Amino acid sequence: MPMFYSPVPESLRMGLTYVGSSVFNNRTADSDFTKEQEDGYVVNKLVSHLPLQMLLYFNMFYFPCWWFSAVFMLEVKFYYLPGYYQALLITGVTLLTIIEVVRLYLGYIGNLGEKVPELSAFWLLSFMFQLPVLLFFLTDEGIIILPLERAVHSLYLLILLAEILASLRAVRTMTRKLTLLFHLRQFAKVESFSHARMSTVSGLTYHRGVLPVSPTQDLYL
Repeated sequence: MPMFYSPVPESLRMGLTYVGSSVFNNRTADSDFTKEQEDGYVVNKLVSHLPLQMLLYFNMFYFPCWWFSAVFMLEVKFYYLPGYYQALLITGVTLLTIIEVVRLYLGYIGNLGEKVPELSAFWLLSFMFQLPVLLFFLTDEGIIILPLERAVHSLYLLILLAEILASLRAVRTMTRKLTLLFHLRQFAKVESFSHARMSTVSGLTYHRGVLPVSPTQDLYL
C-alpha cells in the first residue's frame, strides 16, 4: 500500500475523525495497513471506491478546461458587470481554484490510502465550498450567464454531485471496515489477556496441561 503525505494537521485530522464517527455512528481511526496482521487477524479486502477514483481522475482533467472557460467568459463580460459582481466573481473563481487543488489531493489520498479524515475533509470541502460557489455561478442571473458558462458549470456541477455521493458511500464503507478491525483487535487483546491470566494462576506455561502428570516409574508402584 503506497504511503501518502497528508497536509491536514494532526489536531484537525482528529476532529475530522470524530465528525466522521459521529455522522456514521462508528469509532474509527486511520486504516493502517502495516498493522492489519495483528493478533492473528489478516484483513485483505480493499475498500477504495473505484467510481470515486474514476470521478477524481476525470475531474483532474476537466478542471483546467473549466478554469480557462470561466476566466475567458469573465474577461468577456467583466466591464458589463457592476463593481460588486466583479469582486464576487473574481473572489469565487480564486477560492474555487485554490480549494479545488486541495480537495482533489485530499480525495486521492483519502480514497487510495483509505484514510477517513482526509476523505471526510474532501466531502466537507465539496459540499460546503465548491457546491455553493457553483450554484451561485449557475443561478444568479445578475452575473450575465453566457451559454458557454452554463454548459461548463452544469457539467462541473454534475461531476461534483456525483463525487459527493460517491465519497459519502466510500466513507461509510471505510468506517464499517475500521469498526470491524477495532472490535477484532479488542477481542484479540481480551483473549490474549485471559490466556495469560489463566497461565499465571496455574503456574504452568500456556498450552501445558493443568493436572500434574506422574512419572512413568510411579505407575508401577
